[in-house]
Amino acid sequence: MARNILLILGHPSENSFCKALLEAYQNGAERAGATCRTLYLSKLKFDVNLSDGYKTGNALELEEDLVASQQLIQWADHVVMAYPNWWGFMPAIAKGFIDRLFLPGFAFKHHSGKIFPEKLLTGKSIRLLVTMDTPTWWFYLIYRASQYQILKRIVFGYVGFDPIRFSTFGFIRKSTDRQRSNWLQKVEELGEQAR
Repeated sequence: MARNILLILGHPSENSFCKALLEAYQNGAERAGATCRTLYLSKLKFDVNLSDGYKTGNALELEEDLVASQQLIQWADHVVMAYPNWWGFMPAIAKGFIDRLFLPGFAFKHHSGKIFPEKLLTGKSIRLLVTMDTPTWWFYLIYRASQYQILKRIVFGYVGFDPIRFSTFGFIRKSTDRQRSNWLQKVEELGEQAR
């Protein structure tokens, strides 16, 4: 089935393995009939700081690139975001993108008398492609993939994405050309399934 897929590069550099992973996913998805669009966060012009949180109307004054990004999120059935794991989480540009984009009225809505907000991005799925210089067994066994729990329950699940899937690639610094080739092949296959 053809789907609308938004590919987001959350690495500040376009010269990264994260970009290669996104391109592999796109190749597989387009071969299966999906329509893909891409966002390179490094090319967008926006302030990564949500300076007053939701205390003032300033949180809703979005730069042109963020307005366009919200439109792409609404257009997409499925989102794929690739980024590196730096200091236990995503780079500042990727976190700032989420802070500025997932605003009340767009991603969620509070209702009087309700504890939990209405999820406004239901019906969409997401896959996160995460590279790291940590051995994957260490990430899962020692760190208990805590980053993934936060993203699944507190970020993407909070606004309605379901399912939320993760693919982990590490550790990058010690990976061989063969390993990287295998990872790219695996991601291309994920793209063919649009999952």
